[in-house]
Amino acid sequence: MSADAAADRHYPLHWRRACELEGFVAANTRLQPVSHAPEISLHLAHEALPLWGKTEEELGEIGLPPPFWAFAWAGGQALARYVLDTPETVRGRRVLDLGAGSGLVAIAAAKAGATVAIAADIDPFARVAIRLNARANGVSVTASSRDWLSEPPDGDAPFDVALIGDLFYEAPLARRVLRWLDDHAARARPALIGDPGRSYLPRERLDAVAEYRIAGCRELEDTDVKRTRVWRLSQAGPD
Repeated sequence: MSADAAADRHYPLHWRRACELEGFVAANTRLQPVSHAPEISLHLAHEALPLWGKTEEELGEIGLPPPFWAFAWAGGQALARYVLDTPETVRGRRVLDLGAGSGLVAIAAAKAGATVAIAADIDPFARVAIRLNARANGVSVTASSRDWLSEPPDGDAPFDVALIGDLFYEAPLARRVLRWLDDHAARARPALIGDPGRSYLPRERLDAVAEYRIAGCRELEDTDVKRTRVWRLSQAGPD
């Protein structure tokens, strides 16, 4: 049994049916260009709060996370823009988009010439959105349920570059992501991080390589425009 199939067994049968998942995503989103990466169109929520409320109420009962997949978050937009503008970052390489949500960053990597683009997210709705979005953009992206943060570092991991957009919004998650980054940096797998300055971003460990002003969703963010940077991990972690 594949890792994806094993993970999906944890969800009730009626939520695992692809047609129902696709129907939910299609009914609550609209295909539209991403504001800071208009080369890419995504199935995005056209009414943020109603969808957020609906999923919190309906999906919370079965333990699924909020619909992060239905929004183009500032960190992901900045990282996608950077990858599209500097394709040499990913061209000819295998890329992992960790906590991919909509799959925006993996799609940008595929467009920029990555040989393999993996979009990993533990939310089955996100994986459906990733597949729909990749199809809409005419690129090949593998939607994976593998929980990379829960696994020990693998010397044969199937990626060369990690791309991480907007994952430093909670302290426990931020600690896990940073530990994972250190593990893979020690194995010569570089990472790029897109982040608008979330509370738990480890700035002291990062070097900024680009900066953008990204239009946000005031219903979900604290401002209409967020100054967002792309970062590289600059220092080795503790032994």
